[in-house]
Formats: sequence, C-alpha cells, structure tokens
Amino acid sequence: MYALAGFALLSVGDAVVKSMAGEWPPTAIAALRYALGAAGLSAILYAREGAAGFRIVQPGLQFIRGAAVAIATVSFFGSLFLMSLAEATTIIFISPMITGLLAPIVLKERSRPETWIASIAAFVGVLLVLRPNVAEIGVAAFLPLLVACAMSALFMANRAVAGKASALAMQAWLALVAAPVLVATAVVGHLSGFAPLAVALPSPEVVAKCAFVALSASSAHWLIYLGTTRAGAASIAPMTYVQLVVATGLGWWWFGDRPDAPTLGGAAVIIGAGLYLWQSGRSRAAARAH
Repeated sequence: MYALAGFALLSVGDAVVKSMAGEWPPTAIAALRYALGAAGLSAILYAREGAAGFRIVQPGLQFIRGAAVAIATVSFFGSLFLMSLAEATTIIFISPMITGLLAPIVLKERSRPETWIASIAAFVGVLLVLRPNVAEIGVAAFLPLLVACAMSALFMANRAVAGKASALAMQAWLALVAAPVLVATAVVGHLSGFAPLAVALPSPEVVAKCAFVALSASSAHWLIYLGTTRAGAASIAPMTYVQLVVATGLGWWWFGDRPDAPTLGGAAVIIGAGLYLWQSGRSRAAARAH
C-alpha cells in the first residue's frame, strides 16, 4: 500500500503542475520545484547524517543522474502544458523498454529477446498516443519521448551507483545537482526572448503549488522506497501503472481531458508491453533460483 500511495501521489503532483499552465514557464516551475526540494532534503540529510552525508560518491555519475532528471522534469512539465495528463504520462512509460535496449551497451548486461518484443510493442503504443498530437502541436508532441530517454539514463545511472550511499543521500544529491542545472535552464530560457519562457515574479499561489509539488514528489518517492523494502522491487513494479490510471482520472475530472480511443489503445499496448517485460524477468529469475 505504501508504493500504491506513492505512485498515486506522483500523479497528483503532475496535475498540480498542469494547473499552472500559462501562469509561469515550465522551466521556472521545474527550477523552483527542485530548489525547494534540494533545500528540504539537504536539511533532513544533515539532521540525520551530518556533514558525512554530503560526501558525494562517484561525482561523475551523480552529475549524470541530476542532469538526466533535470532534462526529464523540464520536458515533462512542458509536455503537461501542451498535452493531456494521460497522454504525457502514458508515453513516458516506455522508459523501461528504452533502458532494456540500452543496458546491454551501457551496463554490459545481457540482451534479452523479450526486451525487443516489448520495445516494438511499446513503440506501436506510442504511435497510437502521439498520432493526434503531432498533427495539433507539431514536434513538441515528442517531448514525452525525451522524458522517457532521460529517465532511462537516470535508471541506468541509479543501477551503477546502487548501494553506494543511503537512499536519502542519493535523493538529496540528485536534487542538489538538478536544481542548479534547472535554474541555469530557466535563465537561458528567459534570455532567449521566447515569450513562453519569460520569467516574471511568481504569484504566491504559484510558489505554494511548487512547494506542494516538491513535497508531494519527495513524499511519493519515500513511500515507494518503503514499499520496495517491505514487498520487494518485483512485487512493486506492476504498481507503477497506478500512476497512469490516476493521471487519466485526474485529467478527466480536473481538466476535462477525456481520453479518446487511440490514447486508451496506446496506453493498453504500453502497459501490456511493460507487464510482459516484468513477467519475463521474474520467470528468468525464478528459473535461475532453481
């Protein structure tokens, strides 16, 4: 139940971000969200682990983690402003398949035929979801694909640094790297002269919403971590799709974005591909155990 609540809470935060469309640029929202998150997590880390908690292990990989989450965040927030919550969320769920394709190259893991099957199926699902959006908003419809690629890079970097520090330290380091990258991105966007990225002083409501998103995201990741420690990653993995279900419901209720047949069909294909990949991994693990 911890993980279930965590994944649902992530979609609540995403809906709050979408509600700020037109009020502040996505680059600025992402920067403030991570600046607040970095400050809060740093305070908690110092209280629990002292100065030792800030001794960063493998700084190169930590920078990759932070840069990846920065790219994913600003791209996802931008996609939320342009697409429905369900559509943007659906497409990023191909990231496990991208990870599966790249892991043999980057992490020297063994390539599996199931990964290719799931990836091809997921790509078909993405095409179904993107079809109406490409016609309406152009290449910006591919922002969620950039999110998925960045999240895949984050997943692989996470694997490479797993066990090197506490979960809290890892989360704090991630925010401490992502925050300055996102602040720099917001500054560049503001100076670019592109009107949608011009940054003005935010209203108190926007600041409060960004603080809520920072708090809800950190709480969600902590709940997911607690669920994983109690039930195991294999049991938790299918629950990630609760995030998609909640996103669809919130998008319909809050923004009136009723999912059409292509979106529902694409989501079903992507979910099916993800569950197939997860189940094949469990079967292989069980076979090795025996």
